[in-house]
Amino acid sequence: MSRLRSSAVVVGLVASVAAGHVVYPALLGLAARFRSREPVRPIISEWPPITVVVPAYREKGVIALKVDNIRDNGYPGDVRILVVADGDAETAEIAREAGADILLLDQRGGKSAALNAGVAHAETEWIVCTDANAQLVGGSLQNLVAWLSDSSIGAVAGEKLEGDGGELAYWRFTSWIKRNEWRTGSTIALDGGLCAVRKSAWQPIPVGISCDDFWISLDMNDRGHRVAYEPDAAVREESIGSFALSWERRTRVMASSFFVLAQKRRMLSPMTGAISAKIWGHKVWRSTLGPLSHVALIGLAVARAPRNPLAGAFLAFNAVAAIAVVAEARGRDLPRPAGIVAQVAYLQAVALAGMVRFVAGDRAVTWKKPDR
Repeated sequence: MSRLRSSAVVVGLVASVAAGHVVYPALLGLAARFRSREPVRPIISEWPPITVVVPAYREKGVIALKVDNIRDNGYPGDVRILVVADGDAETAEIAREAGADILLLDQRGGKSAALNAGVAHAETEWIVCTDANAQLVGGSLQNLVAWLSDSSIGAVAGEKLEGDGGELAYWRFTSWIKRNEWRTGSTIALDGGLCAVRKSAWQPIPVGISCDDFWISLDMNDRGHRVAYEPDAAVREESIGSFALSWERRTRVMASSFFVLAQKRRMLSPMTGAISAKIWGHKVWRSTLGPLSHVALIGLAVARAPRNPLAGAFLAFNAVAAIAVVAEARGRDLPRPAGIVAQVAYLQAVALAGMVRFVAGDRAVTWKKPDR
């Protein structure tokens, strides 16, 4: 390979690595600046009744606290709390004693099945879906559902507050992405920990889809409903615990998101408009081509390091990132710059492992889960 062609390959790979984390955010930020103003949350004069659907499996230790948290959130209208116990009679009984309505499914079908059952059972048009172990920040319910008074909006994404150091910095980065996607019409990033949906816009999540939040956001956009983002509607969620549990969950979610993309592959076509660019920039490139390009760059650097100082420096940087990931996995506190590097490297590894699980056909509709 000639030096010119070799340099072009390196430049192309570097651009590919940067596409999801640098190029897309930069272009999105420019597009958002051309908007005349940021969307303003609608003012509601008469608050309609809402149903808060809480899918729950092995949540006996937290479900009563969750019911109280919803009841005390301050929604100005009538709130019905519906706990969908996913084949878990013990959690159902505790939720009933706490004052929630109960829908007990005969057997465990996974979160998507529980959400389908809960939305179908709800008698209100405005519905909030939230995880049993996630505590609502005060005022979140009204801030979230106010957007549903706009008939063009089918779903509203809330915010999740978790982590610290590099993880928190990365969450803030993704929040900025969601905010600017919403400013340009609709976001594709909806977190299942807290969201709102309009029942008349809802379509059941298909069997075999376990990445419920990504499916909801893409499906709503696909059918012409916008997805809003409300940063002042948030939940606080404790860390899942060990590095091994976090790794299993994140790689499972990543693999599951690829199954969603496979089902919604028509939306990847530029013919679908701006939403296609958001899917490519926010999800596809960052989770597939970017990490693969990073691996290719490491391979090139290994071959060139003996005679190329820049290649050696690149390998050294990756080694430091790997060490930082290991240090965080062992519970070490890192300076914020090192934490951010560790988080980016960790998520690159998650994406690669998620691809492996997807290729292996690992849908993981249900999974092993510790009691909470």
